[in-house]
Amino acid sequence: MTINCKGKLIDLSSPKVMGILNVTPDSFFDGGKYKDETSILNQVENMITDGATFIDIGGYSSRPGAENVSEEEELNRVLPVIELVLKHFPETLISIDTFRSKVAKKSIEAGAALINDISGGKLDDNMLSTIGNLSVPYIIMHMRGNPKTMQQQTDYNDLIKEVISYFAERISAANAEKINDIIIDPGFGFAKTLEQNYELLNRLELLNILDKPMLAGVSRKSMIYKTLNTTSENALNGTTALHMVALQKDAKILRVHDVKEAIECVTLFNQLTSQ
Repeated sequence: MTINCKGKLIDLSSPKVMGILNVTPDSFFDGGKYKDETSILNQVENMITDGATFIDIGGYSSRPGAENVSEEEELNRVLPVIELVLKHFPETLISIDTFRSKVAKKSIEAGAALINDISGGKLDDNMLSTIGNLSVPYIIMHMRGNPKTMQQQTDYNDLIKEVISYFAERISAANAEKINDIIIDPGFGFAKTLEQNYELLNRLELLNILDKPMLAGVSRKSMIYKTLNTTSENALNGTTALHMVALQKDAKILRVHDVKEAIECVTLFNQLTSQ
């Protein structure tokens, strides 16, 4: 199971780690932390050194209830960071967390390698054709509505069945645009209650019917810190526990704030499954 990033084949048979770099002032955990060149480069260097295969840059907070950010502002946030990172770390495989086709196109032209779309093309009618024309890997996440409205859309008759049905339709639409490398993200915390997040994680292996590599993004989310009656700042141990569950359920990419700990989790998982 491989994906092609800028001519480099990434083998996902061994799970990989995607480090998060939010260049937004309002992300739920690290908002406002990386707003100057030194802090950005230090964080990227740390994540690469710790073993991240991908760096996921986001200029639009997708936390529940997040305010809208203009396309121009999103571009102003992410494009200089792409250029900065690639100037200092030219081999970096950058993922761009966006649901806007213009941001996706300009980011890939600036040197990014793949697009991570929380909407799976549903918030921009031009996204799928843009990705097809760019010939880059595409991460499709499950969500209903948008970040401002999604938590009012958690009524499912059969959560797993509806998530699989959503992906089947989105994969078909992506294939029609000749998108070859597709990764699915079940969207923990997006249009799902705390209980639904755990139902999804508990039955995650059922998504293998789609025959696509799966990304899991649970890092420091409320499904962890609310269950533990703590905060996102104190949710690393809980994050690592759920990372191991996700790996055992066949997740191929962990999208994380804490790369070192995630890599340790992957190393232990690989040792466990090699026996």
